[in-house]
Amino acid sequence: MNKSTILVVEDDPSISKLISITLETHDYLYRTAKSGNEAILEILSNKPDIIILDLGLPDMDGIDIIKKVRSWSSIPIIVVSARGEDRDKIEALDAGADDYLTKPFSVDELLARLRVSLRRIQKDDELKLKEKSIFINGRLKVDYLSHSVLIEEQEIHVTPIEYKLLCLLAKNSGRVLTYNFILKEVWGIHDNDASALRVFMATLRKKIEEKPAKPQIIQTHIGVGYRMVRIEERKE
Repeated sequence: MNKSTILVVEDDPSISKLISITLETHDYLYRTAKSGNEAILEILSNKPDIIILDLGLPDMDGIDIIKKVRSWSSIPIIVVSARGEDRDKIEALDAGADDYLTKPFSVDELLARLRVSLRRIQKDDELKLKEKSIFINGRLKVDYLSHSVLIEEQEIHVTPIEYKLLCLLAKNSGRVLTYNFILKEVWGIHDNDASALRVFMATLRKKIEEKPAKPQIIQTHIGVGYRMVRIEERKE
């Protein structure tokens, strides 16, 4: 079954039933709303993946619903309306609708528009995943998915311990991490002796810093620990 949930906002029972049967036949999950207020409640409560929206609702205009939804969400909105004038389409699209179908409509065309919206959702999710999987800080890039480290887009070799240190600092960039915290997270030990940590940090800096003697990326807090400095902080 398609895991995407479609909210059908339509006050005409025959059209609502037509769309619902079409969605059910093609294994979409769906919910329905007959008014604007009901639609807003559904959107806030159940967070559908796509909205199919009629503009002519009994309690409020569909344009107002689009504007309300766009104030907090980028969920795809497909308008299905009897309003066929260009100015109506432009108003809906300018308000934030993603697509516009005029009644009467072909169910095949509606399904095609749904597939387009679903592809957009998938691409957006993939982009978000990619953004979360890559850390960039000035000349440094850490790709968590491929476990690779790049300096100015050139991959460099780091040892497993160096990689763990770098990832820990990157995921906590801007925060001072104490010696004990780093030792526990990387080696799984509580130890006041940070001499081994200092050795690994020195070798790591030689690989990622432009001038290891004057580090710009990993800052030492003497007697406390280390901090990954966001490069933009240096520019302020």
